[in-house]
Amino acid sequence: MVNLDALGRESEPIEYEYTWKDVVLYALGIGAGNEDLNFVYETDLKVYPTFAVIPPFPAMAWCFGEADLNLVMLLHAGQKIVLHKEIPTEGRLTTIAKISNIYDTGRHSITYADAETRDSNGDLIFTNTFSILVRGDGGFGGKKPPKAGNIPPEGVEPDFREEMHIPPNQNLIYRLSGDLNPLHIDPEFAKAAGYDRPILHGLCTYGFAGRAVLKHLCDNDPNRFKSFEVRFSNVVYPGDTIVTEGWKVSDKEYIIQTKNQDGVVVLSNAMVELW
Repeated sequence: MVNLDALGRESEPIEYEYTWKDVVLYALGIGAGNEDLNFVYETDLKVYPTFAVIPPFPAMAWCFGEADLNLVMLLHAGQKIVLHKEIPTEGRLTTIAKISNIYDTGRHSITYADAETRDSNGDLIFTNTFSILVRGDGGFGGKKPPKAGNIPPEGVEPDFREEMHIPPNQNLIYRLSGDLNPLHIDPEFAKAAGYDRPILHGLCTYGFAGRAVLKHLCDNDPNRFKSFEVRFSNVVYPGDTIVTEGWKVSDKEYIIQTKNQDGVVVLSNAMVELW
């Protein structure tokens, strides 16, 4: 069972040093191609805002261990990034994470970790909130998680729609940015976890959706992208096609939803904020 004593614990500083090649590898991992030259070519290189999930990713693994989470039954439940400054194309970043909440749905446990990432000058570059669900780990009498919001308006056409095909080998590329969980590559491990075959990283789907948002709402300018919050509602498989849609709430806010080719919602309760 989740270790309730982990609540409030703070990690040691987590260092992440990277070059433009890591930025480009991430872009390729979330489906960028020749048509996205500014994100894959070192000349005048831009950084996708969702790259913000990469430097603090070891903080999630720290959380797994600190809270004694069962890796086989574990799912990434949700993610939020908030950008405070432009992400550099290279450098050294430092993250400190804290286990901020542990919830009990009755059937499952959900552990939240907040992470702040700063540059070598100590300036805050971005923050992350990870939520991690462990199936069958609930029923310990903990507090209930907050209710989901950001529901698309019924019967209203979206303000934008982007369809994206996920290549069958996309999981092999994305994992090279740091998420080496065997659930995303090892068929036997995936079967032990209850899946027919390896599933796509939730943060890879998140990156695809982030690209759609950046294209339609920010004219591919990362400086206009402030925050992006989602819940991972269903798994995506390599080879799937996903459709991301957005509904305007205000000049700076859009509700986002992503479905697969069968109409199943895979990213829900999502909101993007713009600068």
